Amino acid sequence: MIEPEGQRMADFDNLTLTVADDGVALVKLNRSEVRNALNLATRRELAAAFTRLQDDARVRCIVLTGDDRAFAAGADLTEFVDADPVEIIKRRMERYWAAIAATPQPVIAAVQGYALGGGFELALACDMIIVAEDAQLGLPEPRVGIMPGAGGTQRLVRAIGKHAAMHLCLSARPITGRRAFELGLAGDVVPAEDVLDTALGLAASISRLPPLSVMSIKEAIVTGESAPLDAALMLERKAFQLLFASKDKTEGMTAFLEKRKPHFKGE
Repeated sequence: MIEPEGQRMADFDNLTLTVADDGVALVKLNRSEVRNALNLATRRELAAAFTRLQDDARVRCIVLTGDDRAFAAGADLTEFVDADPVEIIKRRMERYWAAIAATPQPVIAAVQGYALGGGFELALACDMIIVAEDAQLGLPEPRVGIMPGAGGTQRLVRAIGKHAAMHLCLSARPITGRRAFELGLAGDVVPAEDVLDTALGLAASISRLPPLSVMSIKEAIVTGESAPLDAALMLERKAFQLLFASKDKTEGMTAFLEKRKPHFKGE
């Protein structure tokens, strides 16, 4: 597995951020000594990185990953064991995953090893998941007297339905990457050594598509998921109609008719 070359932005302590020439950004958690446990500093850096990428015109797709031992093994409990409700409220941690979910470009989670608790919720905040067959995903929060608090119950039930979500949350037991794929949580399941390459390949293929189309599709799916069907269909229809004003629409259709490769500019 060879990580893509590109411009590395080095002003982060707990992650690395690289933007490659093909428009793919790679965000990699870098706390391997604690299996990428999510302390507050890491959460803030993730939000800052994704906020930066949202406004980077070069970036057309983002891959988020950890390392071969852990995507993210959960929250750093040393920052929680003595916290009271007021302290937790004042931290406003919901802002950090919201920055990821609000990113207009598609975000792919490349998951190896452990994705537990907040780490699993981080993957659920992404748009797509590529998972290793032997990865371990779960929500063990009840084992330490709390519950998922960053989307684990709500994003999960929307992804796999009430009964499967109840089982996963209340058992507090992890599932394998293979089982996550069977439940519909992941778009692809591959051997661990192929996870990042598969995610980067998918990101590269998305980056070659017209970015206005890609972002409109993401917006329609994300927004329409919680809307009544009639309203969601109207949102889809209006987005479809607006794309006919784009230069990329004309370029794509003309290139197809002329049997040549299109050159999309995001216009």
